[in-house]
Amino acid sequence: MTALRKAIPPRDVRTRRIGFDYPEGGFNRHYVTGDLVMSHIVSMLSATFPEGEDFFVRSVRHYADQVTDPELKKQVQGFIGHEVTHGREHRALNEHLPTMGYPTRFVDRFVKGNLRREEKVFSPAWCLAVTSALEHYTATLAETLLTSEDAQALLGTNEVRSMLLWHALEESEHKSVAFDVFQTCVGNEKMRIRAMRVTSVMFLFFMTLHTINSLLRDRATYNPVRLVKSVLALRHSPFVTKDVITRLRAYNKPGFHPDNNDNTELIAHWSAELFGSEGTLADHLK
Repeated sequence: MTALRKAIPPRDVRTRRIGFDYPEGGFNRHYVTGDLVMSHIVSMLSATFPEGEDFFVRSVRHYADQVTDPELKKQVQGFIGHEVTHGREHRALNEHLPTMGYPTRFVDRFVKGNLRREEKVFSPAWCLAVTSALEHYTATLAETLLTSEDAQALLGTNEVRSMLLWHALEESEHKSVAFDVFQTCVGNEKMRIRAMRVTSVMFLFFMTLHTINSLLRDRATYNPVRLVKSVLALRHSPFVTKDVITRLRAYNKPGFHPDNNDNTELIAHWSAELFGSEGTLADHLK
């Protein structure tokens, strides 16, 4: 069942040639402002990105030849460029994290195996639906980071902050691409919503499992005062607010589209902030 789609609105989805440098030997282990649990959550998220981004690229590329809208075709190329670059930069970060005690290599292998099995068992349409669902997660978290000063404060001032702000900007720029490819080439609303529900359960389950496994390898976890304080702080995290949960759940409503949440001004602001003539990351461009 293929949905009838209107012409795709123009969006600036361009690939930036960029690179980040991390200090030899790593940096402060609990680099998310010294917070125990959040440092492990961010590290485990980073560990999932390289193979996840590759999966997104394969899922969208499978349908690239069926995309006829010239604007969407251009956006698909930008999307692929974004995700390939994201995977490369997260791999670079993930190579440093094991020296700090984070099991990123194990998580990388786990994610790769799971996604490869999923591609063998399920249809390309289902894989694209899962990609669209996960893109909604990453875009929601990205826009939370870009709009919340509390979220930005968590990342301190190190190179990880710079990389995540760049990643968040580009996730916001291409947040509708996989969705539009799915709607154009598959257009099955029931599959789209079902994929989100299944993906939400699996994503949250495995992220919790990997974070607990990572925490158990950290001596600081066995300090009960520090652990309890960090766990309780999660209740006030800008990433688990009612607004964030509402935005995630909105995906399950028939007729939903990522552009319902207009981010035009947000993208313009952060494009200038990061890559304008005096942008904080202009010197990272190659």
